[in-house]
Amino acid sequence: MPPITRFAPSPNGPLHLGHAYAAVVAHDLARARGGQFLLRIEDIDATRSRADLTPEIIADLTWLGLEWDGPAMIQSDRLADYAAAGERLKAMGLLYPCHCTRAEVIAASRDNGPDGPLYPGTCRGRDVDPAGAAWRLDMTGARDMVGPLEWSDERVGPQCARPHLFGDVVLLRKEAPASYHLAATLDDAAQGVTLVTRGRDLFAATHVHRLLQALLGLPMPTWHHHDLLVEPDGRKLAKRRGSPSLADRRCAGEDGRALADDLRAGRFPAGISLGAGVEEGP
Repeated sequence: MPPITRFAPSPNGPLHLGHAYAAVVAHDLARARGGQFLLRIEDIDATRSRADLTPEIIADLTWLGLEWDGPAMIQSDRLADYAAAGERLKAMGLLYPCHCTRAEVIAASRDNGPDGPLYPGTCRGRDVDPAGAAWRLDMTGARDMVGPLEWSDERVGPQCARPHLFGDVVLLRKEAPASYHLAATLDDAAQGVTLVTRGRDLFAATHVHRLLQALLGLPMPTWHHHDLLVEPDGRKLAKRRGSPSLADRRCAGEDGRALADDLRAGRFPAGISLGAGVEEGP
């Protein structure tokens, strides 16, 4: 079947060349195979998302010459779906409330996972007031429930799912309706995405997403984790470090379609290259 891909930016800062590359990859993989390219705005982080940036994202993608199929999905319209999934997992006995702060987790943790210090299970099995708590996944219970799982990446082939690398991840956050893991998994299924394209920095997260798909009875897509645009020191381009924005380039009169063609051809601005990206600390 022709694939369905998506580009899912967060409106918490202007898009930069790294986002442009990710969007071009998702768009071109769909179009080359006669499939669909979808857009999703991941705006549920109320502390960081800016409503004024969504029109800028639309303008940037249009400037690049990218066209998507149908209206964009807006995450903030789907809060009831995240809550319902959370209630299902609670009813399965797989979520527990936790009030631990990040500083407390770091201080108590003895091991590191892909997202930093692993949660040591402080609140697991305890009588914790659920009011204002985050809700964590009982990873051992979840894995026991579904058994061994596999998933496949187009570039590196079949993978054995290893969600335990993340420990008891947060799925319902204190400051947001859902974590990235839960929201992205539910949204991809709701949009009918069959080929999830994203950067290699999110490769490990797929282990957790495959587990959630199995727990919630969601279809399993194929994944395509592409390389990242990186700076001279090997770190991926990032909004917080002031990487040049697409909006600045657009407003300066640069040709967006020509830029997209350069990205396709591997022609990058001086000092920027394509690589795996250096992992950064928490």
